[in-house]
Amino acid sequence: MTLARREDAHEAVLPFATADLLGEAPPSDSLRLEQRYGNGDLFKVLEILGVAGPLRVESPWELRDERGRHLIHAAGYAAVPFGERYPPLLEFVDAYLGKSRELGLPQQSAGAWRAALEANLVSLLAHVAPSHADSRVIFANSGAEAIESAIKLARAARPKARSFVNFAAGYHGKTHGALALTPNPEYQDPFLPLSPRTLTLPYGDLDAFEDALARHGDDIAAVVVEPVQGEGGVITPPPGFLAGLGEAARKHGVLVIADEIQSGLGRTGEWFASVAAGLDPDIVTLAKPLGGGLVPVGATLARASIYRAMLAGFASKRHSSTFAGGSLAMAVALRSLEIIAQEGLVTKAREDGRYALERLRQIQARHPRFIEEARGAGMLFGIKVRPVVGKLPFGARRLIPFDDDTLGQLAGVLGMRALHLGGVHACVSLNSARTVRLTPALNLPRPLLDEMLTRVEAVAQGHGRAWTMLTRFPLPRLIQLARLSG
Repeated sequence: MTLARREDAHEAVLPFATADLLGEAPPSDSLRLEQRYGNGDLFKVLEILGVAGPLRVESPWELRDERGRHLIHAAGYAAVPFGERYPPLLEFVDAYLGKSRELGLPQQSAGAWRAALEANLVSLLAHVAPSHADSRVIFANSGAEAIESAIKLARAARPKARSFVNFAAGYHGKTHGALALTPNPEYQDPFLPLSPRTLTLPYGDLDAFEDALARHGDDIAAVVVEPVQGEGGVITPPPGFLAGLGEAARKHGVLVIADEIQSGLGRTGEWFASVAAGLDPDIVTLAKPLGGGLVPVGATLARASIYRAMLAGFASKRHSSTFAGGSLAMAVALRSLEIIAQEGLVTKAREDGRYALERLRQIQARHPRFIEEARGAGMLFGIKVRPVVGKLPFGARRLIPFDDDTLGQLAGVLGMRALHLGGVHACVSLNSARTVRLTPALNLPRPLLDEMLTRVEAVAQGHGRAWTMLTRFPLPRLIQLARLSG
């Protein structure tokens, strides 16, 4: 598309108007535009799979795809804690926009919304981890940016230490520093060398961590750990691992960064999953549910001594972000925390999660040739599907136009597609190729939770075996996918 221009070249005509997008019948060519102007190949893959949308919101917990298919919303990558367009949150945003007289970006002045959220977050953490009563907050615009802040805080507090410990299958983001902590060659290799330097250990192996501290403790600034690995396939560590990790790190003066971006603020049935597991972290990163599914918000909480090592006196300008701490984002995050607390969503997530996981495990037991394992922590679920290609006769493998890594990814995306066709909007797992995740709203009504689980079983029963997802996939589309896989 070529932008039409007025005679005055400084007055370019914009091809789309906001009024059109807010109309009764918004433009229907959004997929074509995404492919033309955005991440085109991603949307080509989604289109080939038949899940590219666009999707329409029918209720906070229900969607309708472009073909009219009804979907229960279990995607959103844990960033949609109340579903879409939750009325109490929308009503608050309307009130904020009508009444607040705060600066939109109070960068060089105190801001009431930012100050209130800082106080509430520290109070919330200190309630379960009293050692954080003096902690401070740095705001960000994403979880990855919150991790970047944590890296800088740890480096400033331990200036002679240059390395970080991370864990296999961990996920902390794709910005440069966060990517260094995300040990996935697909994402890392084109950008090597990365910083900071990392030592990657098996997740849940306390002996390996203690050995690493004994060998390299003086050079380790911090260990970064997810209390539940979300993108890794919803993996919960062995009992005692997190508490033991904290004790071992403290003995060597190594800081502990708890990445609660996906697990925190109710998703796993706890305000802070790391603290509930016995860890007293030095730095905590938060993001996804803070934005209420409406705005991007991230936060990094750190003990005062760590905070001041980076941001003391005139050095307090060492770290900043133009949009972080903006009043609208702070207001939405404040109201999101209120809704989680007032509606008892932490307890609800714990109870509903326990119930749903038991049902998923029963479904797996009835359909073991389709589902290999069902995992969960609160309202964070992982369904690991069987491989779509098993052992093949000699010479038959060459007929499948994908390498082994892509075949693993194919199982996950075909599982996501199968659930979509069965009426469940799910998400893939970036560090666990065959795991499809369900991250429904924390306030999902029980009847819809039951219906979601019923639809999951119908998908498993309808396929019988995982390889049928491949044999039922149209061959021309499979060839298109193979071409995109390189």
